[in-house]
Amino acid sequence: MSEAAKDAICAKGDRIAKVIARAGICSRREAERLIAEGRVRLDGAVLTGPAVTVTAESKIVVDGKALPAPEAARLWRYHKPRGTVTSDRDPGGRPTVFDSLPADLPRVVSVGRLDIASEGLLLLTNDGALKRKLELPATGWTRRYRVRVHGKVDIAALAKLSRGVRVEGVQYGPIHASLERQTGANAWIKIALKEGKNREVRRVMEHLGLVVNRLIRVAFGSFQLGSLKPGMIEEIPGKVVREQLGEAQPAARKAGTARAKPRTKKSAKSRQRESPANARPGKKNANRRRPS
Repeated sequence: MSEAAKDAICAKGDRIAKVIARAGICSRREAERLIAEGRVRLDGAVLTGPAVTVTAESKIVVDGKALPAPEAARLWRYHKPRGTVTSDRDPGGRPTVFDSLPADLPRVVSVGRLDIASEGLLLLTNDGALKRKLELPATGWTRRYRVRVHGKVDIAALAKLSRGVRVEGVQYGPIHASLERQTGANAWIKIALKEGKNREVRRVMEHLGLVVNRLIRVAFGSFQLGSLKPGMIEEIPGKVVREQLGEAQPAARKAGTARAKPRTKKSAKSRQRESPANARPGKKNANRRRPS
């Protein structure tokens, strides 16, 4: 095992499926499948189960090849289009967000989810520990949305959401909502929340008698959707990730910088408003990225 791989394993050791996934070969679930199929050797012996803890001195071989060094933790902004599923595969054959990502991207997982009818900012990372850190409620990162609804908005009812609300037995935390504009039977509402439970925005709006006909996530914590077009992806520079998360990132690994060139030139002023990584449209490649 390389020195980089050794450094990524904690002193007490890690479960072998986690170590394999961190090396970028596959997800933990797929690593467990490889083990069950007898395709993983540990210190020369074929493994028969995943309930094994390995250390920096362990020799791991997958399909006859030594385990590569883990990839550096990286983070991307992706503009999820409507009509795509935030999943590695869909039994119904619907398109997923991973179907059209660039072919040279490493295996990535999504930070949180957006339902099929929602659009906007979706963070992607190649590091499971970074994913979990960003998703933890304790992190306190605010998710911001612009929501178009059908119905007459009660401003007083919106204000009450800041105290939290209970809908069909589910308790939702404080939601900060404000009316952006009402035009006839439709209105745009700005919403900010921290929990992000399943279909939270839609259920709370329905509770207020409003029907959501468009939902756009515009920010996740300090990361903004900006002018990123639907289906485009842009890597967040490692320096920006470290500044937002602090130096104590998972396994103290630094995020890489973007590799692709931008599709169009941008002014210096425009680059200051957005992360300076390079935007590019997605390309068909469904086989190299599988969420854990």
